[in-house]
Amino acid sequence: MLAGGRSVRMGRAKAALEWHGSTLLARTVRAVARAVDGPVVVVRAAGQRLPSLPPGVDVLEDEQVGLGPLHGMAVGLAAVRADRAFVTATDAPFLHPVFVRRVVAALEDFDVALPVARGFQQPLAAAYATSLAPLVGSLVADGRLKPAFLFEHCRVVRLDEATLLADPALVAVDPELESLVNVNEPADYEAALTRPAPLVTVYPGPVTVAAWTIAEAADALSLTSYAATLDGRPAPDPLTPLSPGDTLHLG
Repeated sequence: MLAGGRSVRMGRAKAALEWHGSTLLARTVRAVARAVDGPVVVVRAAGQRLPSLPPGVDVLEDEQVGLGPLHGMAVGLAAVRADRAFVTATDAPFLHPVFVRRVVAALEDFDVALPVARGFQQPLAAAYATSLAPLVGSLVADGRLKPAFLFEHCRVVRLDEATLLADPALVAVDPELESLVNVNEPADYEAALTRPAPLVTVYPGPVTVAAWTIAEAADALSLTSYAATLDGRPAPDPLTPLSPGDTLHLG
């Protein structure tokens, strides 16, 4: 995850922007953690202060100033202890774990699984083979700093909207591909904050509640003591983000 952007259009650091009891960065970190089996790595700019993050997140520094996301990717890909990685920016408040899984699964025999949706290529919502780290580093050293230069040298599968939404699991929970929505300017952020919380199914019940996090779902049911299970796994972090279509068990 790349957190070192300068946030020029926002006018303040995106990573620390409040998001329903957490921050944009922490929310995106937790969403990715729900979707992957391996570690979550955050790459920050040298000396950049980050908001509080969940335990177990690896934080690395991109010591080169002004080289853009490709250099941050080189740092992150070299550190990930897996053969593939999902790369995202900080400001993806509606990133759905099902979207992440869909993109990572498409990598298969390719080097990059690149969504092409909502009018753009989405290199910061894509999956990459971690073996690309030396190539990315070489491109940066040569001053070829755009992701498009990387795509010229590796096997890329491009995932257009129709291809992504051919997945019944994804179309059921993110039919508008809002996983790809970024908040670049203050107006984007304010509009995102006013959106209604996702509807999730909570057991025992079942009952449908609107909640951004496990803590909000428990509050909606006036629960002060509970053990949460999400995606079939224990979910002890009350700030774990919820997404449309989730089924949450609160015992």
